[in-house]
Amino acid sequence: MRIHHLNCGTLRPPGGAMVCHVLLLEVDERLVLVDTGFGSADVRDPRRLGPLRHVLRTALRHEETAIAQIRALGHDPAAVSDIVLTHGDLDHAGGISDFPAAHVHLTAEERLAIRRRRGPREALRYRPAHWPPRADVHGHAPGEGRWYGFEGVVDLSQLAPGLLLVPLPGHTAGHAGVALPTEGGWLLHAGDAAHSAASLLPGGARPGVHLRQGLLAHDTGALRRTQRRLTALATDAQEVRILTAHDRGSWERTRAGD
Repeated sequence: MRIHHLNCGTLRPPGGAMVCHVLLLEVDERLVLVDTGFGSADVRDPRRLGPLRHVLRTALRHEETAIAQIRALGHDPAAVSDIVLTHGDLDHAGGISDFPAAHVHLTAEERLAIRRRRGPREALRYRPAHWPPRADVHGHAPGEGRWYGFEGVVDLSQLAPGLLLVPLPGHTAGHAGVALPTEGGWLLHAGDAAHSAASLLPGGARPGVHLRQGLLAHDTGALRRTQRRLTALATDAQEVRILTAHDRGSWERTRAGD
C-alpha cells in the first residue's frame, strides 16, 4: 500500500494559512481516500459552502481538488472505491460528489447528525449539496476493537490493510480518526480533534486556538477528553505518528517524504 499526502483545499482564516490534509491510499488496483477536502463543484460554485466560506477564506482551486490530483498522479478517478471520512464538515466532505461510484464510510453517529442537521452550528457545517440521498453511505456502529486504549474501534481492513476507524468525539458528534499501519509504525489521521500534533504536547496549545476549537466543537467537554487522550498517545507511543487535518507545516513535512 502506498500513501499520498494531498492538500485538497487551502484556507486562510485569521491566524495563518491552513491546508485540508487528505490521504490517498493505493491498494492494489483500487484507490481509497481519507477525507476529500473541497470538490470540483465547490470550485465552480462556492455558494455551496454557505456562509462559512467567508470565515475560512477558502482559496478554491481546481488543481487542489482530489479528483484533479488523482489524475495528475496518473490514476483514473473511477478507481476510487471507498472514501473514509473523519467527519462530515464542508471542508472534509465537499469532494465526495466527484466519486459517485465510491462507498462512503463514517461513524453511525456522524451520519445521523448529518441527516438531522439540528441547530445552527450543524446547519453551517453540514452542507446539503454535499449530502444528497445516497445508498452507499455506510454509518458504522461502534466496533468491539481497542487501539491504544481507544474503544469502539471499527475494523475497516477490508478497504485497506489494517485500516481502523477510531472514535475521537467532540469536534462533531461522531468525529473519528483513521489509523493505518505503516513500515515505520502507526499513522493516525486525527481530523479536527486537534489543531496540530505539536499542540498536543505540553505547552503546545495556543490559547487563541484552544478557544476557537471550543467554540466550533459539538461537545467541548468530549473534545477536551479526546485531546487529553491524544496527548497521552503523542507522549507515550513513539511508534504512532499523529497528523491533523489543517496543520500546514505537518502536511509539508509528510509530503516531502511522499
